[in-house]
Amino acid sequence: MSLTRNNHFVPKLYLKNFASASNEVYEYRTLVSHPREAVWKAVHVAGTGYERNLYTRISRGEEADDIEQWLSREFETPASEPLQRVLEDRELSPIDWQLLTRFLASQIVRTPAFLIRNLPRWNEMAPRVLEQTLRDIEDRLRKAKERGQKITNGDPVPHTEYIPMRVERKDLPEEKRVQFTTKMVVGRGLWFYSMKHLLTSTLKVLPKHNWAILEAPSRLPWFTSDDPVICLNFRSETDYDFGGGWNRDRGNILFPLSPRHLMITEIGGNSYRRRVPSCYHARLFRKIIAQHAHRRIYSSTIDQKIPQLKPRVVNAEAFQTERTLWKAYYEDQSRAEQAL
Repeated sequence: MSLTRNNHFVPKLYLKNFASASNEVYEYRTLVSHPREAVWKAVHVAGTGYERNLYTRISRGEEADDIEQWLSREFETPASEPLQRVLEDRELSPIDWQLLTRFLASQIVRTPAFLIRNLPRWNEMAPRVLEQTLRDIEDRLRKAKERGQKITNGDPVPHTEYIPMRVERKDLPEEKRVQFTTKMVVGRGLWFYSMKHLLTSTLKVLPKHNWAILEAPSRLPWFTSDDPVICLNFRSETDYDFGGGWNRDRGNILFPLSPRHLMITEIGGNSYRRRVPSCYHARLFRKIIAQHAHRRIYSSTIDQKIPQLKPRVVNAEAFQTERTLWKAYYEDQSRAEQAL
């Protein structure tokens, strides 16, 4: 079976909620190469919100799309019916809410924006991971010695199959000791590992919050982006940031589901009682959604307010550099991992 190469970090089943009958949405880019580039462009949901080989990895020497299949099987497909119930304004069961929160969580961790935000932290974390690996190896060596066994260079590294890591052993009989050297690649492997961890462990806190669906007021529809879930630390309308956590008290999580429906919670608070927020709050939510976007905003209409909420940057060099990096991303990561 052929691999899925075009990996949609904004799933088609989600984006079609903002699309026309012909499955087209209006796309606004926040970074462009030339001022004459159109502000809005109608695009098919299958032709946007993806990078080629974004989730493809090398497993046991062969290409694998298991991350893509896992996200589709465990998070996208199960959410299709609850999403339809939301669109039809039908009552949601506890299971529906659980499936929607799982889908929401997957949309936090699977985007390029998440990867870019976390790379600096993962680089800082790498020495601690390597140190822990050495401690684990020492523990395994001690236990193996007690059992009369021997650990070889070919033995799997503890922790995870996703983190590209190599442990080399060198016996020093003159010194009556063994020396281990560890190396790792900081990149997509740590991203995949984080996905797995967050979507199997940390995920459990999300269904416990009080969730609600807010309906957009007339003439103030919701829109979405290539980084559609907002974890918000809100202090005032002029003082907020996007560094909120999944279980941070009084934090807010927002997730536009359609031009009419916005999924929202205040962590540790009661459910939102007002199904249709005031125009003041709706404008504030729209501003927050726009500002949180990474490189694309998607709307069901040409919304003239969005360029004011998120002015685009015109920079040909930055645009080309970014596209070049993404085109080389898969090969560069694969080469670095295989070099181990």
